[in-house]
Amino acid sequence: MPAVQNLLVLYTGGTIGMQMSADGLAPASGFEARLRAQQAEQPQQVPAWTFRELLPLIDSANMSQSNWLAMVAAIRQGVEQGCDGVLVLHGTDTLAYSAAALSFLLLGLPVPVVLTGSMLPAGADNSDAWPNLFGALQALHDGVPAGVHLYFNGALMHGARVSKLRSDAFDAFQVMPRLRQGEHLAELPASIDYRQPREAVNLLSLPLVPGLRAEHLRALLGSGVQGLLLECYGSGTGPSDNAELLEVLRQAHAQGVVLAAISQCPQGHVDFGVYAAGSQLASTGLVSGGGMTREAALGKLFALIGAGLAQKEVEQLFVLDLCGERSE
Repeated sequence: MPAVQNLLVLYTGGTIGMQMSADGLAPASGFEARLRAQQAEQPQQVPAWTFRELLPLIDSANMSQSNWLAMVAAIRQGVEQGCDGVLVLHGTDTLAYSAAALSFLLLGLPVPVVLTGSMLPAGADNSDAWPNLFGALQALHDGVPAGVHLYFNGALMHGARVSKLRSDAFDAFQVMPRLRQGEHLAELPASIDYRQPREAVNLLSLPLVPGLRAEHLRALLGSGVQGLLLECYGSGTGPSDNAELLEVLRQAHAQGVVLAAISQCPQGHVDFGVYAAGSQLASTGLVSGGGMTREAALGKLFALIGAGLAQKEVEQLFVLDLCGERSE
């Protein structure tokens, strides 16, 4: 793990650089000057860095697929121009979603990408902004493996296995424990590496709840959804006695919609064969996300479907461990 020598700092907005406006805290330009001034007061050794604002700066609650693609383009350009590491400054609300999406959109990238942000703005009393930012810089200086990571509250975490579990504490993010699915990462086809163009995808996650009706699913799928992630009960069960609902899923799958499943349980794992209810659900064409987080499963579906792959190929790749998202 060589130390990063030439770093790109990509500022997307978020709480870390927000300043007060008439409507409350809002993303603000000028963060580079604040960062350089703060660096002069820090004892850490950090890589040489260049700074880029990814405009428009956003509150991460407004994060979209187009923002992810813009990040990928900026990161790819930075690497092509000689950067050997990237630090992304990002809001915390969707930080885990972006870390997961970038984990799959940047498969094969030969340099490390670290995302960080803060619960309180830089400059606020007792803020975690500078500790998080300079902690990430220190980690990159010391050496971080290629791939996408999240640095927060003193910990470097796997980008595709992290979730935000708290809204009001500095240790908001945790790596979710997962059952081991395989010993080796899958060999990556060229069709999904970081140079592959992507397009926006009509994609949605839906938690199963008691009372879910076939007409609910029918209306949702009628909106042109290309991929549907079902958040199932327990080990992958659902309303197996609702023949109409199951038929809606079968018809959607027959029409090319990718159907995937994860567990609603934070430490859950999909194994359709445990219960008959799970087997019935799987018979509609669902593929298992194993123990993936919601963030990882959505990011993976976006990267695969957005690459223009056929339904069958998406399903084949979805069940493979591409970057450690399915393993402990």
